[in-house]
Amino acid sequence: MSVFTVAGAYSPGVLEHFAHPVHAGDLQARYPVEARGEATEAGGGCQILLTAGSDGNSFREVRYRVLGCPHIIAAAEELCRSAEGQPVSALKTFDRSDLMALLDVPVEKTGRILLLEDAWQALCRGLEHSASGTGKATGSTDEQK
Repeated sequence: MSVFTVAGAYSPGVLEHFAHPVHAGDLQARYPVEARGEATEAGGGCQILLTAGSDGNSFREVRYRVLGCPHIIAAAEELCRSAEGQPVSALKTFDRSDLMALLDVPVEKTGRILLLEDAWQALCRGLEHSASGTGKATGSTDEQK
């Protein structure tokens, strides 16, 4: 019997990422450049923490911690999965509409995806700051979405 009794409420991509969160947790190694980005929904509803390790040119490892619905957990998993191995410069933004379409995220969850985008942008700013020679960096944002 499946753990997901409401499987019809979520797309197969959401169910897969939610059931197998490969990128959940903390960085597993040390990297020359490390950064984190955070975003929190007003009132403490959804909380996102992204961490990344880089060699200065590409994402070597990207991890997340999310307090939120299965859609945002799956979106964070997909974002981390697709970022690893990619050049940092190419991923300063991501296409939220593509991510929403891939996971069939309902339009009423757009605010949560925007929160993920805020955390991602904070992470990228942190990586830029860290790569400029200051070591580790943190960025955060508290949003009212």
